[in-house]
Amino acid sequence: MLFAEPDLDAKEAEVVHEIEDLRRALGRQLFAPHRWFGSLRRLSFARAIQGSNSIEGFSAALDDVVAAAVGEEPLDADTETRLALSGYRAAMTYVLQLAGDPDFAYSEQLLKSLHFMMTSYDLKSRPGLWRAGSIFVRDEGTDRVVFEGPDVELVPDLMAELAESLRRPGGGPVLVRAAMAHLDLVMVHPFRDGNGRMARCLQTLVLAREGILAPQFCSVEEYLGRNTRDYYDVLGLVGAGSWHPENDARPWVRFMLTAHLRQARTLQRRIKESEELWVELDGLARRHALPERAIAAMFDAAQGLRVRNATYRAMQEEEEISEQAAGRDLRGLVEAGLLVPSGEKRGRFYTASPDLRALWVGIHARRDVRDDDDPFA
Repeated sequence: MLFAEPDLDAKEAEVVHEIEDLRRALGRQLFAPHRWFGSLRRLSFARAIQGSNSIEGFSAALDDVVAAAVGEEPLDADTETRLALSGYRAAMTYVLQLAGDPDFAYSEQLLKSLHFMMTSYDLKSRPGLWRAGSIFVRDEGTDRVVFEGPDVELVPDLMAELAESLRRPGGGPVLVRAAMAHLDLVMVHPFRDGNGRMARCLQTLVLAREGILAPQFCSVEEYLGRNTRDYYDVLGLVGAGSWHPENDARPWVRFMLTAHLRQARTLQRRIKESEELWVELDGLARRHALPERAIAAMFDAAQGLRVRNATYRAMQEEEEISEQAAGRDLRGLVEAGLLVPSGEKRGRFYTASPDLRALWVGIHARRDVRDDDDPFA
């Protein structure tokens, strides 16, 4: 027995329709040919990885997550964080591939495979295998047990039931089905470690399979990373400390609908700001006779990220450039007074000059106030 998906009341159905309308509008904007789309997609993917891992205590700056996403060594993150980021990036990259796979099917083995990609750097986590015994979640601040997973003997059947429920067509709105998959997996706690990351990854997969938005924009992991205490509180409320699938999942569904609504509004604002910034940067590139591809480096740097030769090359989706060509572009940006170099050799990185940074600060200052009211208040 898994948690029952609640029948939506009038207000919940209204919020679902509002989110779906926003997502359709975002889909039209994102699928139109815009030169800034690749940069926004790349940073959205990195923010999802950053958000999900921050919940588990693996904190890293966004530019370090961007580096990990292209297989580069982060500048500041420690070894364990780097491995966790790389593992999650591998699992999420596979999710992006699965989003459009015509032969796709949910299965227990798929979930085990995602878990292996995510945690294979630590064999103590039993990567790709169900847990072998009881599991407890402790509050690190008080060392108090706040959750106990179901008996280990129940895990295989519960996970088979979850996979079967995902294979069944129909049901409620995909936003709710994805939220329920997240809830069921995290409450079963089928793995020794990585259950939260797996649950969030599964939710993103369910949403990505819908195909309204590009998969990189489906996730609410960034929102959850920024609202971790609320996330844990609602899980604690619904779970009540142990495996209670008979409990009402409505508080969880409302929390996740609120997350989707707010994340969609954040994305809506980022699209507007990305376009405005790109137009400004395009003018700078023309003025200084810089190649168009250099705009991507300015785009990241203007927003406060550190740019490296390797990450700059990874930004180029339409052409492959050599390390030497990337170096020339970056030196040209320095000579134009747009980037400032720091460090030496492989540790070298570039940040925005005051003038370049001021462009983003100005756009940020003009941004609309986002509506973050609780839709269920």
